[in-house]
Amino acid sequence: MQTFRYFLSSCMFLILHIGSLYAQWIPTNGPYGGTVNCIVANDTEIFAGTFAGVFLFSDNGQNWTKVSSGLTDTNVYSLATSETNLFAGTSGGIFLSTDNGASWTEANFGIPEYTSVISFAVSGTNIFAGSWSGVFLSTDNGESWTNVTSNLTNTAVRALAVSGSNLFAGTYGGVFLSTDNGANWTEVNSGLTNYAVSSLVVSDTNLFAGTSGGVFLSTDNGENWTEVSSGLTHTDIRSLAVSDTNLFAGTFGGGVFHSSDNGASWTEVNSGLTNFDVYTMAISDSKLFIGTLGSGIYVTTDNGTNWTEANTGLTAIITPALAVSEGNLFAGTFGGVFLTTDDGENWTKVCSGLTNVDVYTLAVSGSNLYAGTFDGGIYRSSDNGESWTAINNGLTNINIYSIVVSGTKLYAGTFGGGVFLSTDQGDTWTEINSGLTNTIISTLGVSGSNLFAGTYGGVFLLTDNGGSWTPANTGIPGGSSVNEFAFSGTKIFAGTGSSGVYLSTDNGESWTEVNSGLTNTSVRTLIVTEDYLFAGTYGGGIFLSANNGESWTEINTGLTNQQIVSLEVSGPYIFAGADSGTAWKRLLSEIVTSVPSNKTPNGIILLQNSPNPFTSTTTIKFNIAAPNFVRLSVFDMLGHEVATLINEYMELGMNEVAWNASSFPIGTYFYKLFVGDNVETKKMIMMK
Repeated sequence: MQTFRYFLSSCMFLILHIGSLYAQWIPTNGPYGGTVNCIVANDTEIFAGTFAGVFLFSDNGQNWTKVSSGLTDTNVYSLATSETNLFAGTSGGIFLSTDNGASWTEANFGIPEYTSVISFAVSGTNIFAGSWSGVFLSTDNGESWTNVTSNLTNTAVRALAVSGSNLFAGTYGGVFLSTDNGANWTEVNSGLTNYAVSSLVVSDTNLFAGTSGGVFLSTDNGENWTEVSSGLTHTDIRSLAVSDTNLFAGTFGGGVFHSSDNGASWTEVNSGLTNFDVYTMAISDSKLFIGTLGSGIYVTTDNGTNWTEANTGLTAIITPALAVSEGNLFAGTFGGVFLTTDDGENWTKVCSGLTNVDVYTLAVSGSNLYAGTFDGGIYRSSDNGESWTAINNGLTNINIYSIVVSGTKLYAGTFGGGVFLSTDQGDTWTEINSGLTNTIISTLGVSGSNLFAGTYGGVFLLTDNGGSWTPANTGIPGGSSVNEFAFSGTKIFAGTGSSGVYLSTDNGESWTEVNSGLTNTSVRTLIVTEDYLFAGTYGGGIFLSANNGESWTEINTGLTNQQIVSLEVSGPYIFAGADSGTAWKRLLSEIVTSVPSNKTPNGIILLQNSPNPFTSTTTIKFNIAAPNFVRLSVFDMLGHEVATLINEYMELGMNEVAWNASSFPIGTYFYKLFVGDNVETKKMIMMK
């Protein structure tokens, strides 16, 4: 009997635990990629610094693993290793890990607050950190730092390198040399015709400098420089790496170049690369790793002859667009388009023909899927993303921020070029900007025959599909950036960059602020499903309104990345795209009362308690559509009423109450909301 009881309780725990995993936002398994700012190799382990923290790749493994516990600033610009110590330079100073990134602690003593650390160099027990405000030195493994910037006339130190007793600093003012660990600096720029130095690398007695105008070589510790850029068709150099006689240059826009003669000649080596903005490089044994802007990491084992994407597990990508087509969910990212057919369990990159992977917007029209890119125009796919074709005929501006469909018409909003119209599925485009005094278009929306444009300067309305635009900003603060529209019947919602959400019920003639409970007003995305309005904010996560924005409730349980830039509903889930991270999902049925109707006939909304499960205290939120007498009670498994939380006449709107259950036994409870003759019930679980 005792064995059976143990088995039963174990099963119950497992069931409750599995249930609790889905009673919150959970990360999907992708998309993978993102901007990689730095890579460092330490024996068989590779570390990558991103805007989502630090990731670890082991030669014995096939995936990247996020190793950022304790890293309170995840904007990682630089990495360095010193014996068993790993240092991360961030936008908020330096962090130290002594266990391969499993845990991090601040190591900022002596470094001013808010110092961005963008480069490192290690020389014996000396650790040098380069920042926008000069060089810092630590001689005690990062416990303390000293500013060593005397005579350094340019303090924007983007690169550091050590050669013997010489320390070199690459800045926006050229190269500087110190022979006494930074106590004094001397400018060494003779022959250096471009002073914007972004990278330095040492190979025997050769010192190479990568600049925005090519590569330079010094053979005498920087006293004299010679340009060595023959064959470099792209000269904006962001990174350099050397292995034996092989020198590699990572460029912005041109991919990777290889030289085997100390830079005398260069050859482009980009086979397999789909992103040519290379920020960083690192060599580990015979492998060369590169980090790109948006598309993650590539690796080559043959000196760049062939490249392979190596992003599995690297969840650092920006996902500004989500769209559903034929039951499939697509994610538009700064690393291309991804497809999932199993609710985010697996993502597949679908970018064949997509020569520009900075995808800002997605739109669906029939069997066609459209992707708007920055600096690449618009692409169309008619086979679920398997292949893409550029369709830019007539587009005089190819920086696409928004695409919207209205019947047989396609509208494209651009950054600086206004709005374009296509009536032939994107084959040709025509500019329609008459009366549009702000041509930076953040978003477009269609309501009936009306077309709305959200710009960096408010809302504009086009009522005759091609006539003249008129401002429609009454009630919206001047200069507001309008990022998103959402439509529910005759109601139009506008999400702004800093002023929250506004509602219009008269086709944009006037707007009313609807921000009660919206604690973060930087709204990047809006979506309506049934009668529920969701707002994704930058830094505040996701909010829900069940009464047309009159009141908002935060719904962030489990959501560790709250910089939300896109929302979409697919099947039973709502998905959220984040800035530098994975996509997230949550069952709609957990958030709203029911699906698909989502709302009781009498407008009663009883939300799931949060947190759930809970240990001692939990919060219950509910909405009533009209003033009424309300009773909210808690019942145990036997149906006994154990607590009455509310028993009074209440006004309409969203309400919340906390239940302190610390004196009650653990287990399952039910809470019931009585409003007039109507009752709603939900289950909650208390655990220790």
